[in-house]
Amino acid sequence: MANVGMDSFFQTLGEKLEAPIRLHLQNVYASLALSLLAAAAGGYVHVFTTILSGSFLMGLVSIGLLVALTATADNGKNQRLRLFYLIAFAFVSGLNLGPILEYAIRLDPSIISTAMIGTAVIFLCFTFSALFSNQRQYLYLTGILLSGLSIVSILGFFNLFFGSKLLFEVNLYLGLAVMCGFILYDTQLIIAKRRMGDRDFIWHSVNLFIDFINVFRYLLVLLSQKEEKQKKQK
Repeated sequence: MANVGMDSFFQTLGEKLEAPIRLHLQNVYASLALSLLAAAAGGYVHVFTTILSGSFLMGLVSIGLLVALTATADNGKNQRLRLFYLIAFAFVSGLNLGPILEYAIRLDPSIISTAMIGTAVIFLCFTFSALFSNQRQYLYLTGILLSGLSIVSILGFFNLFFGSKLLFEVNLYLGLAVMCGFILYDTQLIIAKRRMGDRDFIWHSVNLFIDFINVFRYLLVLLSQKEEKQKKQK
């Protein structure tokens, strides 16, 4: 029965997407997988070694790598260089998650695995929703998502002065919802761009990587806060 279900799944996906699109998505998700492995390595280096650690300087380095990747246009001959930029960016992003990972480990190490599983489930569910729905349906979310992102940024800025726990939690849940929306949007945007001739799967994977990491970060903070509250009540 499981084999029949999987066959039906891939047959339906094949009917929805043309062969060039499916091949492009394979490359995108392969690049995403490499990025996530690099990010995991970065997080490990911060938490368990003294070689490098997440910091404001590393934040600037990650921005610089992203700018370098953007400035290096895909010409079919520089794929290795651009892949290096991608993996380096992902590694440094993992380093910058280090402080949050350390905080979660002090509370309960299982928070990290729970957040990772939750992120993977959320990412897969919203990805499949985007793939199997109308291929332009979620592209109209642009205004809503940008508005939501602006609200998250504004609330975060004001809360620096007010220090409200309620406002902080509202901002976390709103941010998580916005990132879930971006998974839908970015997935369909990648398909739309490929149909218009854009073959840059490395840059396309960056969007999904940022979505994944942000969802993971929000879940990590939410689960850590929940664990902290439970410990205070005991």
